Amino acid sequence: MRKGSETPQRHKLIEYANGPSLEEINSTVEVPKGKGFWRTLFAYSGPGALVAVGYMDPGNWSTSITGGQNFGYLLMTVILISSLIAMLLQNMAAKLGIVGQMDLAQAIRARTSKSLGIVLWIMTELAIMATDIAEVIGAAIALYLLFGIPLVIAVFVTVFDVLLLLLLTKIGFRKIEAIVVCLIMVILLVFVYQVALSQPNFAAILKGLLPTTGAIATHPSVNGMTPLSGALGIIGATVMPHNLYLHSAISQTRKIDHNNEEEVAQSVRFSQWDSNIQLSVAFVVNSLLLVMGVAVFKSGAVKDPSFFGLFKALSDSSMLSNGILIAVAKSGALSVLFAVALLASGQNSTITGTLTGQVIMEGFIHMRMPLWARRLVTRLISVIPVLVCVWMTRNLPAVDEHEALNTLMNNSQVFLAFALPFSMLPLLMLTDSKAEMGSKFKNSLWVKICGWVSVIGLTVLNMMNLPDSFAAFVASKYEQEAHIAAYFTIAAIILLLIWCLYDLYKGDRQLEEQGLSRNQLLAEGKSTDTAIQQERNKETKEDGR
Repeated sequence: MRKGSETPQRHKLIEYANGPSLEEINSTVEVPKGKGFWRTLFAYSGPGALVAVGYMDPGNWSTSITGGQNFGYLLMTVILISSLIAMLLQNMAAKLGIVGQMDLAQAIRARTSKSLGIVLWIMTELAIMATDIAEVIGAAIALYLLFGIPLVIAVFVTVFDVLLLLLLTKIGFRKIEAIVVCLIMVILLVFVYQVALSQPNFAAILKGLLPTTGAIATHPSVNGMTPLSGALGIIGATVMPHNLYLHSAISQTRKIDHNNEEEVAQSVRFSQWDSNIQLSVAFVVNSLLLVMGVAVFKSGAVKDPSFFGLFKALSDSSMLSNGILIAVAKSGALSVLFAVALLASGQNSTITGTLTGQVIMEGFIHMRMPLWARRLVTRLISVIPVLVCVWMTRNLPAVDEHEALNTLMNNSQVFLAFALPFSMLPLLMLTDSKAEMGSKFKNSLWVKICGWVSVIGLTVLNMMNLPDSFAAFVASKYEQEAHIAAYFTIAAIILLLIWCLYDLYKGDRQLEEQGLSRNQLLAEGKSTDTAIQQERNKETKEDGR
């Protein structure tokens, strides 16, 4: 009867969903048993690459390169610290998915009310769309630079990456992972080549990795940027909320016996190896971007930090730092490779952004729609502000158009500051929970300490940056009003965060009061989150009566 009632729903564009996370690919990848370390690691490798994409998307590029131009290697330590924090959080996200058998959105929703679930879904959707704006701008500019396609047309062309997504959904998740890895290698090799030609000062790079107070100083100000604002820009572009949701979902693609604690432990261990290796690659890419700003270009030469300006600078011998670079630049190779890497970065993010959108829609509001439809809707919404920006600057000098697009891309990232605490803090609470993770898998003391210090620090820094971010959207004469609006927004975020954390705490206590351990629930074929949801459904029915 149930199967018969569900069959017609498969023909609907939007349908109810409350099953396993990303059900189409959940537990579809076989992993070897009793094999050696490297073969097992290869089987688990892939999800980390999809996550790492978010740490090297177009939104990271201008902040890192501009930071290098303005302050040399000073901000290298910020890239290192933010990458280490990212590794810590992503490891927690993968562990939550593998052990709890639910993604982060499902786990939060199971402990919170329907109304809060809708609010969190909207907030996270805005963050994904903000990231999508950066991808639209990056991909459209890459098409313009490589093929001379007018920007307006190039923006519309980015919508058709939905066709690429349709193709990828037919070939299997393991092949998608391989394609993403190949695109990451394209980006990495392009920047390794360009930096190698620049002959950077490796001693200065290593010195820049050491933490100093200068990296978060409020002076000096260079081209309108201070070390603190540069550091906040790098952090904001590095640690993104949607990656935590994504990793907790795709870590469940490996097929294991969840009743076998040793298999679960092996899956957690190798998933963390995969994540750390891929995020180390992302760290190298972001470091290379900063090194480009220092070593490839002459100090202070790049006045236009947009993708247009960087492309032009890579073909302008007067801006480059040495004879080898100048010789290669005359062939046009440096600038073309830069544009190719930009296009590869945008296409990579197409895949991960769409999967994350599906995760949060199913998890928070229990609704599902085909991946191609999701991609089409979110991309069409994301191109609107880009088209408006291009249209409004069409009669202005090219440098003004470039600056406007760069400002839109940077300012769109403000939504990430809204959503980040609502993914990081619940993730910490859930992975600290004995009821959720069991005594074997809950966070150790050092992970708990590092996690809370990192999360609180990131949240405070993002909130500190909101007033300036709001002011960037308006004319200078309205700066005071923008700051006031930012403070009201911060207050609203704190209140909403209290509501979210209270619901999560109450849900966890409910489990403990029932005396249900994770192992008991798994023996009954349930997850801890399923048990909580069943209790909530009972309460809802009783309230309705």
